[in-house]
Amino acid sequence: MNYLLENEQSVRLLFRRLEESDFDTWLEFYKDPSSTYQWFSEITDAATNCRMWFDKTFYRYANNLGGMNVLTDKATNALVGMCGLLMQTVDGTEELEIGYSIMPAFRNKGYATEAAVKCKEFAFENKFRDSLISIIAVKNLESQRVALKNNMQLEKTTIYSYNLVHIFRVCNKEVKSKKALNTT
Repeated sequence: MNYLLENEQSVRLLFRRLEESDFDTWLEFYKDPSSTYQWFSEITDAATNCRMWFDKTFYRYANNLGGMNVLTDKATNALVGMCGLLMQTVDGTEELEIGYSIMPAFRNKGYATEAAVKCKEFAFENKFRDSLISIIAVKNLESQRVALKNNMQLEKTTIYSYNLVHIFRVCNKEVKSKKALNTT
């Protein structure tokens, strides 16, 4: 299934596929220590981390596993960050995740929330799943605030990819309402 938000837009953002030509711009994300301090990785080299991110994203695209979309500002065309719907396996269960990463210069301006809300709406409008998650490092308070603004609730804490993480979840209200009506 194609979970990409290619050519979608929100108030300030355009969503598009990641391209190889974005590498040098996205490398700046990995060069900033505030981008990765919350996530354990044995690899500390920014260029290697960036290459792995690109390879994983292109693999996801090729195998219909969702993936991060590049977010560009409509007014300036600047690369603001990435956000998307990704298939993940958490504690043995296949889930659809809303993932987001914002370039340091664009943080705390509402871009992550705007993009995450758009992903949620897109997923529920297309009936991809009855619920969505976000996997967020326990130390990443900024991303936790984004999840809460996206009406997600903390469901549990677990280990994911060698990291202690919170799993936030949001359920489709329409699905919840229909289930409630069918049980009364």
